[in-house]
Amino acid sequence: MNPNMPIDIPRTLVNQILHHAQEFPEREVCGLIGARNGIPTQCYPVTNVAAHPECRFLLDAREQINAMRLMRERREDLFAIFHSHPADTAEPSSVDLQQADYPDALYLIISLGTKGVLELRGFRLQGPHQFEEVPLRLQPAE
Repeated sequence: MNPNMPIDIPRTLVNQILHHAQEFPEREVCGLIGARNGIPTQCYPVTNVAAHPECRFLLDAREQINAMRLMRERREDLFAIFHSHPADTAEPSSVDLQQADYPDALYLIISLGTKGVLELRGFRLQGPHQFEEVPLRLQPAE
């Protein structure tokens, strides 16, 4: 996949992710996005069970398994893993890099750390513990 090619994401999914991050501005929120035929279709918020959720995220295992089961039932594939950075930029942290275990997934990071502006950026693994940013393109709501 060409990392310079924009990734299309429906505005409705982006709005769901951003709204979820705004609901819990003091902690990192996280979840999965399923896709059908390469087109993102569904957002699956998952509870963050990290010991320090203000600066780390850890997907609740039971909820993650349930979300993956729902994706299979809906004939979706894992498209993206998202999480927020309440007080930092929308760039992968060293911990994000260490914990990136899905090489085919897009990693979306939301920043709440900029005053009055929510930032969403996408990254793909380009080798062990190395991310490369990919451009995102919002698709109009249907």
